[in-house]
Amino acid sequence: MQETNDDIQRIYEDPRFKELVAKKSGFANLLSVIILGAYFAFILLIAFDPKLLGIPVVEGSPITWGIPMGVGIILLSFLLTGVYTLRANGEFDNLTKEVLSEVQK
Repeated sequence: MQETNDDIQRIYEDPRFKELVAKKSGFANLLSVIILGAYFAFILLIAFDPKLLGIPVVEGSPITWGIPMGVGIILLSFLLTGVYTLRANGEFDNLTKEVLSEVQK
């Protein structure tokens, strides 16, 4: 499909497109706040209570709580990326198809 300026303008004015943009932005912002909150909490914990992160997970173990917490933040990033991808491939793609089908009429 060759898009013209009129097609693009119709897409921008479509209420479903506006809904799509609002949902995608809101969801992406929510996930960003969650991961940034986790990162900043970890950094603040390092800054203000480093001894807590230095406590061994099991007495006598060389692995301290800082390691699983750091790995947990990385895993949280992967998890949130997966959550976004699932929603993008489902709800967001369906809205995109609806908008495009309306423009192609």
